Amino acid sequence: MRVTADIWVFVFLRRESDRGAFATIAKKGATEAGAIYVIENRLDETFCLYGPAPQSLITTEFDDRKFESLLNLVPEEQIEAYIAKLKNFDPDIWIVETECRQGPPSLELANSALKK
Repeated sequence: MRVTADIWVFVFLRRESDRGAFATIAKKGATEAGAIYVIENRLDETFCLYGPAPQSLITTEFDDRKFESLLNLVPEEQIEAYIAKLKNFDPDIWIVETECRQGPPSLELANSALKK
């Protein structure tokens, strides 16, 4: 059984806090099964965006949520435009933002190619 989106987000916020990052919910989505997107503010005027990995990259039925990098080291405007399109397509998504200089967020990434 998969952890609900809201519980996953609150655990993620705690993990980020534990590693010294600031993290917040920018948009709440569907409690049970909303797709989760994570914006990483690298604090150098560049941002990264992570989203749900395609089901084809999930290796077992017991895999927790896995992510893939959607945008890497781009300006904030590019992230905002991408998120706006996502919201139009699916209004039930979660948007979580994290900022930290000590490396990428505590996400489990699936083996996928980086999209730009």
